[in-house]
Amino acid sequence: MNKKSILFCKKQLTYLLFVFLFIGHSINAHAFTYLQDISTQDDANYNEYKGVVVSKETNQLLVSVSISVNNTNISTVTNDEGEFLLKVPKDISNGEITISHLGYNDKILSLSEFKGNELKIKLESSITELSEINIDPRDPESLIRAVMKRKGSNYINHNTIMTAFYRETIKKRRSYVSLSEAVVDVYKNPYESSKTDIIKLYRARKSADYKKLDTLTVKLQGGPSSTLYIDVMKNPEILFTDNMLKTYEFSFDKSTKVNDRYIYVIKFKQRPQITEPMYFGKLYIDSETLAMTKAVYSLNMENKEEVSRMFVRKKPRNARVQPTQATYNIDYRQSNGKWYYSYGRIDLAIKINWKKRLFNSVYKLNVEMAITDWKKNIDNETLKPKDRLKSTVVISDEASGFSDPKFWGEYNVIEPEKSIESAIKKIQKQLRKLN
Repeated sequence: MNKKSILFCKKQLTYLLFVFLFIGHSINAHAFTYLQDISTQDDANYNEYKGVVVSKETNQLLVSVSISVNNTNISTVTNDEGEFLLKVPKDISNGEITISHLGYNDKILSLSEFKGNELKIKLESSITELSEINIDPRDPESLIRAVMKRKGSNYINHNTIMTAFYRETIKKRRSYVSLSEAVVDVYKNPYESSKTDIIKLYRARKSADYKKLDTLTVKLQGGPSSTLYIDVMKNPEILFTDNMLKTYEFSFDKSTKVNDRYIYVIKFKQRPQITEPMYFGKLYIDSETLAMTKAVYSLNMENKEEVSRMFVRKKPRNARVQPTQATYNIDYRQSNGKWYYSYGRIDLAIKINWKKRLFNSVYKLNVEMAITDWKKNIDNETLKPKDRLKSTVVISDEASGFSDPKFWGEYNVIEPEKSIESAIKKIQKQLRKLN
């Protein structure tokens, strides 16, 4: 790989990894108030439906399962404990929902089946190897090129405005020390357009327990923009450059199924002679349309010094900060024959070694964003620069506290895990004491 190609890939890596770490001395823990002029929607406008999704065969909790309201663009995903909360306008309370997940058959349920109770929904496994492969199994690279060639016909080719829920958490070992959440509007351009998607922050909230941060503040820079940058179909240069064959080795893995549709699975990893931090992971490709439906990939952490330079923007002199994990997950959903970004997640882990200290500090950082509704941007609306959320934003600096239990109103969010709920209750208790 020549020097020019390495510099190009390195540039794209920096663009992708717009989730940076701010590590510095603790600042004032009081929260900012943001967009307080927006009132909470009346509960009477919608019904809530709760459930948990598990594997029928193993009873294992299923994470990031898609739950969508049929004949609408309303949707949500399950959390890390397989739970979901779906808010549906009352005028479609007689509708149906579809529950879908990679490797399982879709399940359709009527909203009337909930009857005010939390349902346990069991999905049946549909993992099956392809009986026939139309793509030469010795040439996975040609499949990747076919995927990119069909991007214009497979993915949404008009402007859209998407409503999304964003959450970022920071844990010190097993304890939550920071939690930020937001509802945003994403002004998404067609997949063949080179224009960057833009974001408007609608409302946000946060809190942090700085006592657990070792007098440090760990922050993420990038916010919702970071989960858009990992969209490899909108930003193919992340992985699929003209030099990808010189950078990566591709191979076929066992195929799978989603709702009786066969899915090719391609594994990739960087070639041994490449010393720059590149990626390894799996790509999931629909065998009928050759559309990528999912991508899961991680950054190679072997070049520790280079990885550290990519992530860490600021740190104390007496601390050595080393990222130990960077994993990316992107899901696409189909509507009227077209695929679009539906869910993005980034998981980071960092280790902080202190000079003259026996023990180190380990932090896990997670950001995720789920599209919960969308519509065609028929009039090609856009945002003035002053109304756009900057890609350098630190959401935890733009958000208010957790005192309002009805903060989100009618907007769909990712149901918090029990550990997050416990953290919120503790934060609320602390706020009451302060007041």
